[in-house]
Amino acid sequence: MSDLREVLGIRHPILLGAFGGMSSVALTAGVSEAGGLGAYGLYGYDGSRIRDTAAALREATDGPFALNIWLPTGDEVEPGPQHTVFAQALEPFYEAVGVEIPHRPERYLPTLDEQLDAIWDAAPAALSVVYGVPSAEVIEEAHRRGIRVIGTATTVAEAVALEQGGVDVVVASGAEAAGHRVSFLRDAAESLVGTFALVPQVVDAVGIPVVAAGGIADRRGVAAALALGAAGVQVGTAFLATRESAANDAHRAAIRTTAADESVLTRAMSGRLARGARNRAVRAIEASGTIAPFPMQNWLTGRFRAAAGEQNLGELQSLWLGQAAPLARLDSADEVFAELIVGL
Repeated sequence: MSDLREVLGIRHPILLGAFGGMSSVALTAGVSEAGGLGAYGLYGYDGSRIRDTAAALREATDGPFALNIWLPTGDEVEPGPQHTVFAQALEPFYEAVGVEIPHRPERYLPTLDEQLDAIWDAAPAALSVVYGVPSAEVIEEAHRRGIRVIGTATTVAEAVALEQGGVDVVVASGAEAAGHRVSFLRDAAESLVGTFALVPQVVDAVGIPVVAAGGIADRRGVAAALALGAAGVQVGTAFLATRESAANDAHRAAIRTTAADESVLTRAMSGRLARGARNRAVRAIEASGTIAPFPMQNWLTGRFRAAAGEQNLGELQSLWLGQAAPLARLDSADEVFAELIVGL
């Protein structure tokens, strides 16, 4: 098996989790500068915004970084007549933050081709993907440009599919992890394998470097992951709690006060299963029984979540966090990184 550090051009086998909507240039660059692989989530970014983001990252660091995208799964809905029905169901949340019910857009998401064109121009060290296996054409083009490809698996079968598809590195994402459960072979609710069980089985099943993700927040998690055969770790929540991230104070407070058994898996905010804190918005939407399919629900809730974030209203935001959230005790990315590499 290839050395993860050589494959990705990094000094330490530490990867930053890519936060869709919560990434920041400062945090991404900080992890890259420290010798790990910084990552930036591009969910919902059009080509122009991707190019601007990549340019800002290039100014902030000379180190390698990854750009992350969500692959289309084929079941995404387009804007249609039902948009208004689902938007009206969320009216109390729009009123709470002082925004109008949003009109139906031309599209909810940019196309994959638009995003890839911008990524090829940006030429990051790595392209990381969730929700599937990149096409042979995408893998070939990335490799032609010297870009490594990182896939994400929530089951052994997904890891095998990713290796067969030609990715260079696979992230084994345990059910403890924050944010969306990025399963693609079976429903996410049927693919909830814990990190401790998932990682060694993936290591045994594939010949490419395996990165452990989910429940890792300090040196103990890193040591456990390496003992299970992982070549490195991907850390999300511990970095999300730092001042360099795009999280606001309410989100950071939720990370530090949500016990491991209090985080929940919910479709309320996006229409897809994701792990976070059960706040007022999650409770109310779940109780209503009215949740639009993805990405309509994500777009609709995004209109009030953005305003809530600006107003530091944690009860109306997506408070993504993992089961190891209480271990996220450090305030700066440098401190978190230094903790993670103790003993390496």
